[in-house]
Amino acid sequence: MDEKLFKERTKQLGLRAIQIVQALPKNPTADVISRQLIRSATSVGANYRAACRARSTPDMIAKLRIVEEEADESIYWLELMIEAGLIPEAKASELLRDTDEIIAMTVASIRTLQKRQGNSDFNRKSKIENLK
Repeated sequence: MDEKLFKERTKQLGLRAIQIVQALPKNPTADVISRQLIRSATSVGANYRAACRARSTPDMIAKLRIVEEEADESIYWLELMIEAGLIPEAKASELLRDTDEIIAMTVASIRTLQKRQGNSDFNRKSKIENLK
């Protein structure tokens, strides 16, 4: 998936979380959990955008790890809403699946970047050894 599509997908995650929260009952428990979900779900897209503007590979990896953490946290809050009986599982299942896919793609990107970074470190060491 290209950068533009992934930016849109992560933004949609935040928007869909907002829609779920708006449908929750108005009570103290739902209010606390809904604030947490909105923070984590909207953070996924914001941090992915930041990762796209990273200054280096290590910086990008660090920012993508935040994307992974925030997406995983979003799953936690959604599961809590379901298990607390605030929303039916059917209403959250698609968002849970999409969030899980975002995590998987983010982890794959992190691994690819780490491999590339490792290879470039290896190539740099090899070039230094050849100069001796």
